[in-house]
Amino acid sequence: MSHERRPPLGIGLIGLGHHGSRYAKHLIHDLPEARLVAVCRRHAEEGSGLVSAPTVPCYADYHELIADPLVEAVVVVTPPSLNRDICVAVAEAKKALLVEKPLATTADEARMIAQAARGSGQIMMTAQTLRFDATIRMLRQRQAQIGLLQYLSLSSRMEPHGMSEESRGFGGRGCLLETGIHLLDLVRLVTGENVRTAACEMDVVPPDGAERRILGRLTTERGAVCLFDVSRVTSGRVGRIELIGAEGQLSADWCGQRVMQVSARHGTGDWPTKAEPTVLSALRAFVRSVRDGSPPPVSIEDGKRAVEIAETCYASARLGGQAVRVEYR
Repeated sequence: MSHERRPPLGIGLIGLGHHGSRYAKHLIHDLPEARLVAVCRRHAEEGSGLVSAPTVPCYADYHELIADPLVEAVVVVTPPSLNRDICVAVAEAKKALLVEKPLATTADEARMIAQAARGSGQIMMTAQTLRFDATIRMLRQRQAQIGLLQYLSLSSRMEPHGMSEESRGFGGRGCLLETGIHLLDLVRLVTGENVRTAACEMDVVPPDGAERRILGRLTTERGAVCLFDVSRVTSGRVGRIELIGAEGQLSADWCGQRVMQVSARHGTGDWPTKAEPTVLSALRAFVRSVRDGSPPPVSIEDGKRAVEIAETCYASARLGGQAVRVEYR
């Protein structure tokens, strides 16, 4: 029996900054099931040269890229303060969408994107790329070994350089949206629950400035406690999640690429993992969902809920760390 080979999915990429260029390179070199057919950046004359693909048209106006008949799906890698208008335009054009995290800078804008996505009838996915990290995948595979989850802790610490520039695209907000959004998403992933309340302290609370340090406590719907810290104040990087269960403890270090276990019943373990490009994995999952019509592994709703948790963290910090209930709409 012969199987007709499907043509590669035509993808338009909006955003060719440092991160967007990574998406472009993967689309050109590493993803035969997709084809980069158009790009968009404000200075269109620089676009094709940046992706080493002079035959790919570059638009200065994202509306023109979305309208291009060769573009079947759109990947958005722009500063999140621009995401709302772009994502709504993609949804209205009835084209598939992959958008980099965070979905938006505020809960209201994230909800607008989610509403448009629901009405589009198309595959819409948030690129919460840490879900595709090899350490997180191994953690998920071994999670049952530690029994009923008691509580968890998460940390993401990075160097301070570049924050003042990058915060401009985050609506005056800082590292909670920039990197901490990964942790807020992971809490929902590993607990299988929504977050019910958030209590957070920040070194500075927007709009007085972009935060560089957050300490927080989340509780889930069934009462699991999640402690987290996010910062951009020190040299070196730390990325870690630790699960404490009734029968053991399990931690994943995605900067060091290791998963470790401590358990009286199952013994100890220390397993290195192989670093893989998470952007490529997210792209591959998106293309597969579009071609097969299957639900994406990270929905727009997932992206919205992470931003809604972040919004609650900001509200709590403005109240001096008081616990605030998360509103999902």
